[in-house]
Amino acid sequence: MNTAIILAAGQGTRMNSRTAKVLHKVGNKSLLQHVIDASKPLVNSINVIIGHHSESVKQTTSNEAINWVNQKEQLGTGHAVQQAIPHINDNSICLILYGDVPLIKTETLEKLIHKAKPSGFSLLSVELENPFGYGRIIRDSNNAIQSIIEQMDASKDQIKVTEINTGIMAIQGLLLKKYLAELEPNNFQGELYLTDIVEKAVKDNVNIASFICESVTEVMGINDKNQLSQAERVYQQDQANDLMSKGLTIMDPKRFDCRGKLNFGNDCVIDVNVVFEGDNDLGKNVLISPNCIIKDSKIGDHAHILPNSIIENSIIGSNTSIGPFARIRPDTEIGNHSKIGNFVEVKKSSIQNNSKVSHLSYIGDSKIGSDVNVGAGVITCNYDGVNKFQTEIKDGAFIGSNSQLVAPVTVGENATIGAGSTITQNTPDDQLTLSRNKQSTISKWKRPLKK
Repeated sequence: MNTAIILAAGQGTRMNSRTAKVLHKVGNKSLLQHVIDASKPLVNSINVIIGHHSESVKQTTSNEAINWVNQKEQLGTGHAVQQAIPHINDNSICLILYGDVPLIKTETLEKLIHKAKPSGFSLLSVELENPFGYGRIIRDSNNAIQSIIEQMDASKDQIKVTEINTGIMAIQGLLLKKYLAELEPNNFQGELYLTDIVEKAVKDNVNIASFICESVTEVMGINDKNQLSQAERVYQQDQANDLMSKGLTIMDPKRFDCRGKLNFGNDCVIDVNVVFEGDNDLGKNVLISPNCIIKDSKIGDHAHILPNSIIENSIIGSNTSIGPFARIRPDTEIGNHSKIGNFVEVKKSSIQNNSKVSHLSYIGDSKIGSDVNVGAGVITCNYDGVNKFQTEIKDGAFIGSNSQLVAPVTVGENATIGAGSTITQNTPDDQLTLSRNKQSTISKWKRPLKK
């Protein structure tokens, strides 16, 4: 039986933000949620230590199976962990984690737990070329861990050590309780250091195992916006590498963002500056051109999303093209072999197979059949200032350019709407409907002259 203790009570003043530090996001997921998700497969319970911004942290975090523990005063890392002691089983292995270290991997934590099983205690460390500011791992002549010395308390020789403490550890509940109870604030800051339990365990002849993390970025803490942006790039590079290993073609992994989940079929190609948010599904042979945003959507086989298009919470059929500069708003479904062209906006509408809305149109709250052609500049007038109404265009209809369809209204099957018409009543099948004044020429009219 394993448990996790995640420290998330800090204020994060260097973030210069009203948002709690652990709620800032990497890959559109909070730092804290990353840590929770990494530990969840390995533990039976998760204890999150909260303090500053406690209510917002609780409200914006997925809190299934989370025990929230309030730290009223921030008196050091040892004091923070002490708050969770009533919830710790003596025989459990406790993972001690940090809510601002979002890139830690489940695989690394699993190895750390495995290392802890023989003696009941293991530490995660990392080698840094420039370890300034970090606690040093102090070893004896036999390479056994003796203690952890914080930067401000270290001697000249100890400061030269390049192996640093990540703060992440796995320890048996019984040992944790014993050594936390013995902590004293004998340091420069007058705090209870969690790291002091290492020296106490050594004095009890506990053989502390260590696992040196190969990736420096995996254990990087986030303290300011610069580090946040660095973590974002590392996370996105990892995402890109994983997706490419599974067969996705990404034209430039440095200009790729996946802020959620992405499923895809064979031979999909993602060009530069494409952003995926939420849960997205791509069929086979899908091409996403540059500068597109795809959010919570499903795109069918052989679809082509042209540059600078936005698709949100919608379904795009197979062999369909979208864009360039198209906006597909939520609750839209577009059929197969269809076309939504440049500067077209579609909102909460269904457009069936083989239909085209090629350019400069707004389609809102509409139901459009198959084989429909919507000309340039067509607007479905769906809003009367208070209520929304639906426009229905039946199969085979042709809507002339620069027409307005004032909902609620139905355009009949195979009907034609003459260009420049304002349609306020239902139109019959198979006939031409238009509304225009008779064209005339004013012979005595003269163009104004500049004064």
